[in-house]
Amino acid sequence: MSNPLFRVKSVEQSMADTDEPDTKLRKDLTAWDLTVFGVAVVVGAGIFTLTATTAGNVAGPSVSLAFVLAAVACGLAALCYAEFASTVPVAGSAYTFSYATFGEFIAWIIGWDLILEFALAASVVAKSWSSYLADVVGGSGTTFVAGGHEYDWGAALLIGVLATLLIIGTKLSSRVSFIITAVKVSVVILVIVVGAFYVKKANFTPYIPEPKEATGETGLRQTLFSWMTGGTGSDYGWYGLLAAASLVFFAFIGFDVVATTAEETKDPQKALPRGILGSLAIVTVLYVGVSVVLTGMVKYTDLADKKTPDGKTVTSTLATAFEINGVTWAQWAINVGALAGLTTVVMVMLLGQTRVAFAMSRDGLLPRGLAKTSSRGTPARITAIVGVASAALAFFFPMGTLGEMVNIGTLFAFVLVCIGVVVLRRTRPDLKRGFRVPLVPLVPILAVLACFWLMINLSIETWVRFLVWMMIGIVVYLSYGVKHSVLGMRERKELPGYPPVEPEPAGGGGQADQT
Repeated sequence: MSNPLFRVKSVEQSMADTDEPDTKLRKDLTAWDLTVFGVAVVVGAGIFTLTATTAGNVAGPSVSLAFVLAAVACGLAALCYAEFASTVPVAGSAYTFSYATFGEFIAWIIGWDLILEFALAASVVAKSWSSYLADVVGGSGTTFVAGGHEYDWGAALLIGVLATLLIIGTKLSSRVSFIITAVKVSVVILVIVVGAFYVKKANFTPYIPEPKEATGETGLRQTLFSWMTGGTGSDYGWYGLLAAASLVFFAFIGFDVVATTAEETKDPQKALPRGILGSLAIVTVLYVGVSVVLTGMVKYTDLADKKTPDGKTVTSTLATAFEINGVTWAQWAINVGALAGLTTVVMVMLLGQTRVAFAMSRDGLLPRGLAKTSSRGTPARITAIVGVASAALAFFFPMGTLGEMVNIGTLFAFVLVCIGVVVLRRTRPDLKRGFRVPLVPLVPILAVLACFWLMINLSIETWVRFLVWMMIGIVVYLSYGVKHSVLGMRERKELPGYPPVEPEPAGGGGQADQT
């Protein structure tokens, strides 16, 4: 009997489990669909949400450099994701990859982490959607203040509608994403082209503003790096630039969502690498272009958060820069495009969350009944639960708190995936790989270092919350997952009719690795 903490689920077993009739996902997605999902989820979260506020409150004009730093870290990690996804085309993304390399306990930890990442990401972007809706319709929008706390019913309603759409069908979701993404990308191009005519060279000076000690940014609110090096805050200066890179990293979250759809892809060995790497390349160019134009149109101080008399915090958006320059029609177009674009971001984040939870339920680490698929081939039960939980988060909690939690969760997943590529290359060199990371182990090591660097530039408070969430996850695993694990039950012969599938011996009938 293997140690439950380190028992590994073979790639062959993972593939075999995808054929169980009651938990089988329909293979509807093509390379084009994955590219649409990738661009749909990535373009929006950063351009329409974080660019203006990060420039105004944290980094100033150097926010464009922060996007470049974050893109480098994401690019290195994306290479590792592409290899893993093409090698183990099973729902679950980093969770499934970790199960095949590090064992069940680490797989649970990363799965628990991904649940946090995707659920919070959907909630964060839904709140941004609600904010843009307020700009379009005027007034208080879809929020209200009671007892000194702001509640967002519009964000909760959006999540409910999109969760219903995902229950109906994944292919339909892709078609809706394509239409809305076309609108969103058109708006982004509009921002760059029109905004370029209003750029003033003086607004780029100073490119990295003098550091400013921020109220409330000391103690647990300061970044871990600034605390370790004796800094007192993370607004502007080099501390602000580094903190901004960690914050705008949220803008690139998306290619890992593409990996969660591996099991629903018709030709995963070819389609997944194209979807992951292609979408990341496209959005990096768009992000840098928008951030340069935005900070050139207005002084970065005009983009800082402001308080209203009733206690609400007014955050800047892309539309703010056009409003200051008197381009009212562009402001309206941006708000409409943002509403459309953020809708797809929320939908694809919910898609990723449900697929990770579905994979964990099929493995017995969460209740197996949640892994049942509907007649449409979608995990309807888990989608409904995820929708309710994400809607509750969006309704009750402020956006900034949720956003930093998303970032640390994602970076932690990236670290394990990058290490996993090196491990699986050594333990299973016989596996067929549709894509291979170049210069292994150099590229994965650089990716780990880049991700860790971004992690330590998040606040101490975020680290504390993350560690608390991980401790809760360990308790859940030890009290439920160990006993109900399908892999463990197979070893104990408690699942008649479900014999374990052994891995192919190296060089003995398995498909040779492609070079």
